[in-house]
Amino acid sequence: MKAYGKRLGKIVILAAVLNFLIEFISRKSFAVLLAYVLESPLVFLLNTCIIALPFTVLFLTRRRVFVAIVLSIVWLGMGVVNGILLIFRTTPFTAADFRLIKYAANIATTYFTWMQLVMIAVALVVVTVFCVFVWRIAPVGREKVNYVKGSAVVGISAAVVLGLTTAAMNTGLVAVRFGNIGAAFQAYGFPYCFANSMFNTGISKPEDYGTETIEVIKAEELVPENTYAVSASTKPNVIMIQLESFFDPLLWKKNPVTGNPESGGAENYDPIPFFHQLQKNYPHGYLNVPSVGAGTANTEFEAITGMNLDFFGPGEYPYKTKLKNQVCESAATAFSAFGYGTHAIHNNGGNFYSRAKVFNNIGFDSFTSKEFMNILQTTENGWSKDDILLTHIKDALDSTEQEDFVFTVSVQGHGNYPTEKVIENPKITVTGAPTEEKNNAWEYYVNQVYEMDQFAGNLVKMMEERGEPTVVVFYGDHLPTMGLEAKDMKNRYLYNTNYVIWDNIGLQKEDRNIPSYQIMADVFDRLDIHSGTIFNYHQTRRQTKHYLSDLELLQYDILYGDQYVYNGKPPITEGHMQMGIKEVTLTDLVENLDETYSLYGTNFTKWSKVYINDEKQESTFLNNTRIELPDSKLKDGDIITVSQVGSSNTIFRTSREYIYMDGKILEYTDEVKEQKNSAKTDGDQQKTENAGQSGEQQDQNNKEEKSGQQ
Repeated sequence: MKAYGKRLGKIVILAAVLNFLIEFISRKSFAVLLAYVLESPLVFLLNTCIIALPFTVLFLTRRRVFVAIVLSIVWLGMGVVNGILLIFRTTPFTAADFRLIKYAANIATTYFTWMQLVMIAVALVVVTVFCVFVWRIAPVGREKVNYVKGSAVVGISAAVVLGLTTAAMNTGLVAVRFGNIGAAFQAYGFPYCFANSMFNTGISKPEDYGTETIEVIKAEELVPENTYAVSASTKPNVIMIQLESFFDPLLWKKNPVTGNPESGGAENYDPIPFFHQLQKNYPHGYLNVPSVGAGTANTEFEAITGMNLDFFGPGEYPYKTKLKNQVCESAATAFSAFGYGTHAIHNNGGNFYSRAKVFNNIGFDSFTSKEFMNILQTTENGWSKDDILLTHIKDALDSTEQEDFVFTVSVQGHGNYPTEKVIENPKITVTGAPTEEKNNAWEYYVNQVYEMDQFAGNLVKMMEERGEPTVVVFYGDHLPTMGLEAKDMKNRYLYNTNYVIWDNIGLQKEDRNIPSYQIMADVFDRLDIHSGTIFNYHQTRRQTKHYLSDLELLQYDILYGDQYVYNGKPPITEGHMQMGIKEVTLTDLVENLDETYSLYGTNFTKWSKVYINDEKQESTFLNNTRIELPDSKLKDGDIITVSQVGSSNTIFRTSREYIYMDGKILEYTDEVKEQKNSAKTDGDQQKTENAGQSGEQQDQNNKEEKSGQQ
């Protein structure tokens, strides 16, 4: 066993070295790393043990050198990925990011140049080739593997590491839940926090969970469910606008913003004048959000469901782990209880964060994603500008006769923010950042925020002109990815964005700071609306002693438990959502002189794809009324459809069927189908008669031939 002990010692030394390197890559400072090790030696030791644990498989193989090198590359690779992600966002690398890998290709060019992407690809190839090379040249142990002893070492090591981790959690040496995931990774180290994110998902079952505790919580909800004090004549439309990376740039201490005189600006230019004007006259405050620099979907989750993300695993996205496959009540179901139309709108891909599935599962009537938009204006780094949302908010409101709830997620303010000057004549200039690169990044960001503020003004103007009772809530999802620290902020907090509530129904101006999981309940409260289990709970219990622990019980019961709170009558059992508001229609198909086709219709977008007899065709989008078909060949009876297609070839919605006949297209209605079937039947009958006649004629010819021979 002495040899096993020496080998374990070498593994621990290797793990300690890897731990140093991983934490240095994360912290990017030897002094900060040294402070972490000296202040938290037991935490550093725990992380070393976690890194060492996978290396115990060396006791079960003769290719110990090869396995050790591969495991070292894996650990260092994760450390490098974490370090890179921390450049672009403040959220570290967690297991939840593996669920987002398929989206990475869609946004990779936003964060990296093509040269950087090529270098990454080359690095991956080099690492792969190196591993193959090591496999071939690394020595192979001559002694026979003792699988019994080896398995015992692995098992004992796993038990020891698990015991140490459990003891560390029970004594408070490391936290089980992370209120601030970025701070947690700094305090408890990457290996422990990453492992926590792998195994700690969802909401753990509370010890006192049961029908009795849920009944007690229900009894304490003082407000009757599904009541609405506002009269029918003043029942307003409610529009939620979640603004990507939006906050007041003037809250940054080091950011003197000036207008560009060449663009009509002035000294001390206000980058969000309309938002500031709203703050003077309407309810506003800070919104405490769950993330910084990333995690749009998690702020969205809290706002739309009223659920607190703190009860889930670190870095978890409930959109990807739970709501993707399970129905759940939300603001959409709460408004539906009063007969509202409910619509979601986002000028980004419908599959991103699985929104198409999630919005269906939480009760929306419709979801308009970018696949249903003709986006003509984009930012310099390729994101859709938010002004396109005005058209689709109007379409959503026009699509029903009753009042509507419209939940809108913007994308214009999204990073990465270019460090070179990309706006030739910016409306707003920025000076005061420590480097020219930072100035350029801030200048780009502030000019996007300025245009988002204009979008907010245009939306309010549109609603004023409609003359319908309306409430519009504007709020930011998180601060931008600018490497901000709490000391850089005038309010000294990184998890606060801004919100403001505009209305034309005379709501009282009461300013307050609230977490994002309370914002919907707060809006309901201002309107005297009482609907939805979680929202009612916030309205009646947010000032009480066991508010958070009982909220955790409710969330567990609704998402993971037996749903005692519903008494067998859940507010939603299945989704019914359609994608898009307006339907694609086909009006004409013209054969061109070069034997190509031009397809004409309405509501085409860049994501409209043509299918003939269910086979996807090569096509070129020209505008919202015309698509070119360069290689298609049509014959009478072919069925033509147009589908809106998202990433991974997901068909979100398909037009009605059209049939090609005599050089024209007709909607393939039941009447046309009958005519086609009737014509086919007549044709088949004629063929049968002709075949019969041919047989009779042949018999007659045979008789005549025999008669002549006689």
